[in-house]
Formats: sequence, C-alpha cells, structure tokens
Amino acid sequence: MLRKGITESFGAAIHGLGTAQLTDLVVQRSKRMMLDTLGVGLLGTRTAVFHKALAYSQLFTSEQRSSVWGRSEAVLPPHYAAFVNGVAVHSMDFDDTWHPATHPSGAVLPGLLALAETLPSRPSGLELLLAFNVGLEVQGRLMRFSREAGNIPERFHPPSVVGVMGSAAAAAKLLRLSPAQCAHALAIAASSAGAPLANAATQTKPLHVGNAARRGLEAAQLAALGLEGNPNILDLDSGLGVYYRDYRPCPMDGAAGSFRWVLEDQDVAFKRLPAHLAMHWAVDAALAARAALLDAEGGLDPGQVTRVTLQVPSSRYIDRPLPVSEHQARHSFQFCASAALLDGAVTPATFSREQRERRPLVELLGKVRVQTPRDNPPCFDGMYCSVELETARGGRYSARCDTFYGHWRRPLSQRHLLDKFRRNASAVLRTEGVEGVEAAVGALEDQSSCSTLGGYLRMSSHTPEQ
Repeated sequence: MLRKGITESFGAAIHGLGTAQLTDLVVQRSKRMMLDTLGVGLLGTRTAVFHKALAYSQLFTSEQRSSVWGRSEAVLPPHYAAFVNGVAVHSMDFDDTWHPATHPSGAVLPGLLALAETLPSRPSGLELLLAFNVGLEVQGRLMRFSREAGNIPERFHPPSVVGVMGSAAAAAKLLRLSPAQCAHALAIAASSAGAPLANAATQTKPLHVGNAARRGLEAAQLAALGLEGNPNILDLDSGLGVYYRDYRPCPMDGAAGSFRWVLEDQDVAFKRLPAHLAMHWAVDAALAARAALLDAEGGLDPGQVTRVTLQVPSSRYIDRPLPVSEHQARHSFQFCASAALLDGAVTPATFSREQRERRPLVELLGKVRVQTPRDNPPCFDGMYCSVELETARGGRYSARCDTFYGHWRRPLSQRHLLDKFRRNASAVLRTEGVEGVEAAVGALEDQSSCSTLGGYLRMSSHTPEQ
C-alpha cells in the first residue's frame, strides 16, 4: 500500500522549523560538530585528493563566487566550493561519524557556507545553526527508516545517500523555500544519491562527501527556480527506498512543542586519528596490549613478536592485510593495529608512504591474523576489538576495546576537541585565523552575520602542499 504524506511532511518541517526550537543541547553539540569539521577540512586541504579536486573545479567560473577554506586567493562557483571543501573534510577519513552510520557534518556544512557567501543578506549565526541542524535532522530521520542502516555498510557509502538529502534540506532552509519547494529539493537530490562501497579506500571516497554537499546545494537551487521532482520521493520503495531492503518511512512532525531533534538523543563520534571509525577500536586495544607487553618485558622488539591476533567484526572492506596506499591503510584493521603497536600512536603522518613501507611494519603485518567471532556484530554501536600479542619469550598480552574514547558513548572532552581542532587548523591558518574560527563558532548563536567565520577561514599562512 502506498504510504502518503511522508515527503510532504518533510517539506513542511524543513520550512517550518525555527530557531526557537533549537535547544541548548543541540546548539552545543552541533557547534562541536562544526568546529571539528572545519579543523579536519582545513587539514584536508593539504592532501593529494583535495588538490586534484581543486584543479578540476578551477576550470569553472561564474558570477557568484565562494571561498575555498584555507586559501585566501581561491574562489569558486558556490557548488564547486561546496564540492572541494567537502572533499577536504573527508580526504583523511578524519570527520565525525553518526549512528546509524554516516558522516553527517561534511555533507552539510561546506554547502551551507558556500551558499551563505552568495546571499544578498548574509545569514546570522543562529540562522546558519538552524539550517545546519535541519540538514543533520533529515539525515538522522532517513537513516532510521531502515534497521539495515544500523550496521557497518555493505553496499553503498551512506553520506552519498542521506548526506545529499541533508545538504538539500539545509540549503533549502537557508534559501527559505516553500514547503513544496523543500519537498522538491529532496526529490531532485535523490536523483544524485548513491555511491558504491567498492570505491571505499580509494581517492574517490572523499568525493562522496564533496558530491553530497555540492549536489544537495544544486538541488535546492534548482527547486528555487521551480524545478520539480516526484512529490512522494520518500514514500516510495522506488524512491529513496531503493537503497534499503527494509525501508519503513514515517512522517516528520516539525510542530512546535512536539518536535525533538535526533541530535538530542544520539551524539556523534569524533575521531582522534584519521582513519575509518572501526580502526579506533583496534588502535585502542593495540595500545593497551602494547602497554601490558612493555610493563612485563621492558621494551618492544618487533622481531620478538611471533603473532598478533585481532578479533574484529566481519566486514570485508576494512579487512585489508597488506594495504598498498594511504587510503587502504586507513581502512585496514591490520595496518592500524600494527602501527599502534610499533609507535604507540597513530597520527596523520602514520599513513605516509615512508611510514607505511617501513620494514618493521611490513614484517609485523605478516604476523597478524584476523578472527571474526560470532558475538562481534558489524555495528558501530555494539562491536568490539581485541588484540593479543605473542612473543618469542612465551609471553601473551591481550586487551579488548568495547568503546573507544571519542565514541558517542565516551565523547571527547571539550578540551580534547579543541586540541584536535587547533592542531589541524594551525597546519593551514595563521594564529589569528585559528583563534578567530574557534571564537566565531563558539559564539555563533550570538553573531549577526556568519560572514565573520568565513573571513577567518581564509587566513592562510602556509604554502599549500601537493
């Protein structure tokens, strides 16, 4: 039976939600998400995939121009600025992760900031916060239309589906589209949704987030010009339901007094290391096992390690015994655990060619064995990782991680979140820019114009790396 009114209810809610409905908790959580996203995006402008995306995007011009983060001299048509900044955010797999699984912020914030620069009247900080949270909310609601979405992905990369819908919703809100136009923006965006998981662990994966930001913005702009799509796009199994085998949509009620944000009940995970989320369990377990070995044997000689056993959930695209690129290494239980064992830390430099090809690391990778116990579900909310080291002296040292630090059950403290942002942003911005972005986001709800934030994002002081 055809379910009626789902898409219509989303269009009405996107249009109708107001700043008065933003709670203190939602404002606080979403500002943390914004700050973290800007930090990893700035750091991401130093990656090879970003430079390729930027070189391509600079082939295009328009009368409307938006900024490239960390590049004082670079401007692009707004949808290409959204694209390259979105690519930068996900270029190192360092951005936030939600549950059910997606990278929510990178799909929304680049498009919003690019759009805001082009509007005759610049949005206030509170208006930017509202549009950002509308984009998050749509993603959160759509992911809950399927139980399948709660598992580690198997077929498609979630930001390419729910991310483009969230981007369209956020842009539609900032453009103040009518309820019908908001619904059409979602329908238009749905025809740009989807990316196969086979492109995970390649340079193409960051494009999924960049494309979500770009295509969502374009969908809202097309809807503003009167373009229409299927008004039941969310109601139909042949609409957004094509991505989920157990699609069960329900309406979105945006009425004041009865509305509750998904972000109030489900916080996000902030990554401490630039790798696929599942790697954080493996790294924390490896570090604890390493500490036990050091305590017992006084030092770690990789040549004396005879076996490393990992117990992880079954997921083929993050089971990579011998990664041959930085992107594969970011998606390899074996590599991330081995690097943590050798170095006592995993950092952005860990994934460089020089570090990946070290003989001790390569030799240690050859000693890693992976087990996938039945009690270890492929789900970010219920998985675990254990690491056991065996040495030539007969020692056995093991540790298990059920919830890494940074997971939504163990959120990063504000101090550690700020430390991460400052490290990342200072690789690109001069001190005034780093401090300015931090202050602007921290007081965003009180700012009459979000252009202040954009100005600080352009305060580059470093020579771009290729």
